[in-house]
Amino acid sequence: MKPRTAVTRRGFLVAGAAATAGNARGAAQTASSHPVLDSVDVLVVGGGTAGIGAALGAARTGAKTLLVENHSFFGGVASWALGMQPNQMRPGGKPRSAVHELVIQKIQAYGDAAIRLGVHEIWCNVEYMKVAILDALDAAGARYLVHTRAVDAVVQRNRITGVVLGTKRGLMTVQAKTVVDCTGDADVAYYAGAETMTQPDALMPMTLAVALSNVDPARTKPADIEKAIRNGRTKYPLITSGFFEIEPVANSRTNYWINHAGTSDMGRIDATDPLARSRAECDSRRQALQMVQAIRESDDPALQQIEWAAGGPQVSVRETRRVKGVYILTEEDAKKGRTFEDAVAWRSGFLDPGGEKGAQFTSMLIHDVPYRSILAEKLDGLLVGGRCISATHTGAAAGKSMGNCMATGHAAGVAAALSALKNIVPRDLKVPDLQARLRADGVNFNLGDREQKGLR
Repeated sequence: MKPRTAVTRRGFLVAGAAATAGNARGAAQTASSHPVLDSVDVLVVGGGTAGIGAALGAARTGAKTLLVENHSFFGGVASWALGMQPNQMRPGGKPRSAVHELVIQKIQAYGDAAIRLGVHEIWCNVEYMKVAILDALDAAGARYLVHTRAVDAVVQRNRITGVVLGTKRGLMTVQAKTVVDCTGDADVAYYAGAETMTQPDALMPMTLAVALSNVDPARTKPADIEKAIRNGRTKYPLITSGFFEIEPVANSRTNYWINHAGTSDMGRIDATDPLARSRAECDSRRQALQMVQAIRESDDPALQQIEWAAGGPQVSVRETRRVKGVYILTEEDAKKGRTFEDAVAWRSGFLDPGGEKGAQFTSMLIHDVPYRSILAEKLDGLLVGGRCISATHTGAAAGKSMGNCMATGHAAGVAAALSALKNIVPRDLKVPDLQARLRADGVNFNLGDREQKGLR
């Protein structure tokens, strides 16, 4: 299905009724009247795994780098999902890049209580993770701010030159030679007038993570918890009919987290729509409560003692806007394991629709991400990383694992740094120079067919 293109924010505000799907940016904001908070080489917006990869990549390349995040901590879903494993961090048990390894090593420094390594994933206690990410950023020399939200962009002669942030002192501007959008929702690209894509009739659901405590593993298995939840659907209608994933937190025996199909029964919800997002957040909070009530009302005494320890600070959003790049990654690229001459990252794992009703969890092959897919098609000075890179709806589902998002963020951050240091726009950056720097950071672009299976 052909992706539908959303009306850009600037096109809507400036052109009014004349704006239609696919419009490019209208009249740009040529200067910001807001106080300048900082001036940097590379500004990374969004502190999830993609943003962490971008900030570490840019700072390690020698650029003056600032990472901004609207929450009080970094990590995105890796931190606010209460223990859900970041997948594809070490595919096949092999180091993926110096950036991935730096984050893992900083978490490992806090001991066995902080992290357990899986086949390709890492299982973490999120409180240790939040601090370890700060340690990694400090080690790389990246500066960072929390409680700052991007609310607009500054564009001059079709080049983004800064981002307007909402702060406790009002609106302030950060000037930047290059900007990396790792917001997940392509917020900065949208504000700047870059063309974005969405498919409103096929959006993946959102999920509020749930944490349980006082679980007795000797008497209770994850399947027992899931059965109790599903049995409660008759009484509690918000409980999803979709998948459940229930696992212990890192190396804890008595604390569990639940990932599930979330809003999949609530219809297609666009998390960029303030009314729809508010409804989804509030209904998801009620949904979590109903799940816990169903567990505690079980006939099993071991389940009756389980306590609701926490709910995530917000729903985890799987899909909204995606930036239209020079190349759009597709489902076919993922399933055929395509390679590209301008590869800057690769994605592994499975094609995961995240609980989307009617969609199937299917296999894919390791495939390249070309530079053209992290480069906005028309707007200069902007790179993207994470789940909002240029891809179709299904192409995006093939790469949303957190290790894959960190990889595209890493590539975008290095590209942004090299462009800033060379005083050129990313569009003019020589891809071999970027690839050489990424190889120096441990990225392997020569994965043969014999490794496809082992690295899933």
